[in-house]
Amino acid sequence: QQQAEQLSHLEHQREQSEWRKAEELRRREECVRELKLELDKERNKEPVVKYVTQTVEIESPSTLLQLSEARQQNEQLSEKLRNQRERCRHLEENVRHSDEVSCNLQHKVFKLYPFQNSSIACLYVKFPALQKRLSALPSTLRTIKTDYASLRSQVRNFSDFYGTAIKEAKKQVKANKDLIEKYRKEVALRRKYHEQLVELKGNIRVLCRVKPVLKEDQHEEGQTVVVTTDPNNESALTVLSKGKAKNFELDKVFHPQATQEEVSRVKPLITSCIDGYHVCIFAYGQTGSGKTYTMEGSVENPGINQRALKHLFNEIEERKDMWTYTVSVSSVEIYNEVLRDLLSKDGEKLDIKINPDGTGQLHVPGLRVMEVKSFQHIKKILAIARKNRITFGTQMNQHSSRSHALLTVTVLGTDLASGAKTTGKLNLVDLAGSERVWKSGAEGERLKEAQNINRSLLALGDVIQALKAHQTHIPFRNSRLTYLLQDSLGKGNKTAMVVQVSSLESNVGETLCSLKFAQRVCKVELGPAARKIETGGHNESPHSSPE
Repeated sequence: QQQAEQLSHLEHQREQSEWRKAEELRRREECVRELKLELDKERNKEPVVKYVTQTVEIESPSTLLQLSEARQQNEQLSEKLRNQRERCRHLEENVRHSDEVSCNLQHKVFKLYPFQNSSIACLYVKFPALQKRLSALPSTLRTIKTDYASLRSQVRNFSDFYGTAIKEAKKQVKANKDLIEKYRKEVALRRKYHEQLVELKGNIRVLCRVKPVLKEDQHEEGQTVVVTTDPNNESALTVLSKGKAKNFELDKVFHPQATQEEVSRVKPLITSCIDGYHVCIFAYGQTGSGKTYTMEGSVENPGINQRALKHLFNEIEERKDMWTYTVSVSSVEIYNEVLRDLLSKDGEKLDIKINPDGTGQLHVPGLRVMEVKSFQHIKKILAIARKNRITFGTQMNQHSSRSHALLTVTVLGTDLASGAKTTGKLNLVDLAGSERVWKSGAEGERLKEAQNINRSLLALGDVIQALKAHQTHIPFRNSRLTYLLQDSLGKGNKTAMVVQVSSLESNVGETLCSLKFAQRVCKVELGPAARKIETGGHNESPHSSPE
């Protein structure tokens, strides 16, 4: 009986021990669940960090440096935030692992009930490690909260700094705009004084037009744009050649997007022609650079020739109550050093002589001169001349002009009140383009044409050089072209040259040659323009133009 009581007592102790162990395990599981719930709450909370992004145009170097530092600081904060998220993920994995261990332990307790003593012993062995992991979770969560608070404070400070940087940048931008405006005013004033000086010296006005890149050029090699214009200086352009930038300054530079109307602003010159001055406008440049388009244009978008003549007849119409005018026109081309009449049906060959009237002016015997009464009439004559001009295709230009074309308009005026007579002459010249034979692929007759074109342009360069150096002898007679242009390039005339250049890298050699020639032309002084007027039977040639 005593042994039975002892056995019953031991059995009771064993049951109490099992109950305590089960209760302890339940409390542990409850603790794990609470920690998991707390972690889920922290994870589901809205992030405190907010990103503030603003876009600002900044031109100040100091502000750019501050912005770069701010971006680096922002990247560092973002890296810290990523690290904290990574730590949080590791903690979640630890909790998940603890749950799995707890479930496994519970399963083993029920499954291995006969061996519960040994299982409980194993649990006692594993329990300290589990307890250590669980005790580490609160401190880790506190660290995460502290880091979040720190990040929030840093982001708030960064936002303030960023706002200050934006304000400073706006101040710098405003200051830069003021400087640019002052610079533009200075350039305009300088241009005004320069034009006055050019007028006094009688310099040849040199305009430059940059040909835009056409669609058919975009699919070929070497089509990188190397010519740039300055939006703040309408007289300058830059050419990039062999890695070096070369700057040029002329009287006026038209950017590639300039319209025909912008390029054709020659009304003052046309008015001078009506007043009795000799005026010449000619286009120069490599083949395919757009000279003919600038001078003649198209039906829908006419060039300098038609716009100038339209203004001429408009001006004559406005003066009809005070003056009467007679307008006559002729057109010739120089093809292979032969002068041809473009208004003659058979293209009669002509020669250049000195006018027998004793004026010393040039004269072309047999040249057909037609009197015109209206702008529509002269448009028909221009169409005839354009049709008779010789053009052929080359590798550089499908419609290459193979001759120099000269349109001469003579305006004879009579003052109805005083009887004074004026004689004005307008020469509109479309030069054939210079070309490199190896590049244009010229052969046979085309080769002969190219050689004659290049020789005549070389002679023009010699004339320009002689005029620039104020030499006593000017070699006008070295070619038919320069001989025909003698009246236009002589003293007392008003002359403007439009140099056409390509903006493409494949033509950079020709572009540089054209611009260097243009710079030499800029320095040619023809002297003050002289007016051709007769009063009371006597000729008068004032020393300067009233322009």
